[in-house]
Amino acid sequence: MDKEKIITATIAFVKKELKNAEGGHDWFHIERVFKNSILISKDEKVDVFVVSLAALLHDIADPKFYNGDETVGPKVATQFLKEQKVHATIIGHIVSIIKNISFKNSFDTASENFTSIELEVVQDADRLDAIGAIGIARCFNYGGFKNRALYDPEIIPDLKMTKEAYKKSTAPTINHFYEKLLLLKEQMNTASGKKIANNRHQFMELYLQQFYDEWNGKK
Repeated sequence: MDKEKIITATIAFVKKELKNAEGGHDWFHIERVFKNSILISKDEKVDVFVVSLAALLHDIADPKFYNGDETVGPKVATQFLKEQKVHATIIGHIVSIIKNISFKNSFDTASENFTSIELEVVQDADRLDAIGAIGIARCFNYGGFKNRALYDPEIIPDLKMTKEAYKKSTAPTINHFYEKLLLLKEQMNTASGKKIANNRHQFMELYLQQFYDEWNGKK
C-alpha cells in the first residue's frame, strides 16, 4: 500500500468532488483542516496516515447539504478508500472519525461510543477552522448562503437546544457564535488545539464587541 500515492489520489478526489461547494465547506476548508491536523499530529502519537485521510474526507458529503442525511459521507468515503485498496481496518477507523467528528454530535453525549487520538486531532483541526478570523468569515458566508439575518436582537440564542433543533435552526448568524463557535474553545482535545483555540476565541470576542458597538451606533 503506497500511502503517499493514496493521499495524492485522495486530494485529487476531494478537489473534484467539492469543486462547486459552498465557500465555507469547499476544498480550501479541507486543505486548512488537513494542514492543521498534520501540525497538531507533531505533538501527538498518532497514525498520520489515518489522520491525513480522515481530514481530507471528513466533509466529503456534509449532511447539511444532503437534507441532513448523515450516511452519505461515510458511504462515499468507504467506496473511494476501497477503490484505493486501503486496508479494511483503516477504512473502518476513518469512517468512524467521519461519523463522530461533527459538533452536532456533542448534543448527544449518551450515544458516544467511539474515540481515538486520531479523531481528537482531526476534530480539533476542524473546530479550529470554525473559530477566529476564518471561522467568522465561514459563519457569515454560510448564513448568506442560507439567506439568514445577520442579527436580530429579539431572537435570543438557544443555549439548550437538542441535536435536531441545532440541525434545523434558522436563527440569525450572530446567534451561531453563542450556540457553537464560542463553545469550541472548551471542547478542544489536544494541548496544541487548546493553545491555538484560545487566541482565536479572544479574536471572536473582540469582533462581537465591535459588531455590537457598530450596531448600536457607538463610536
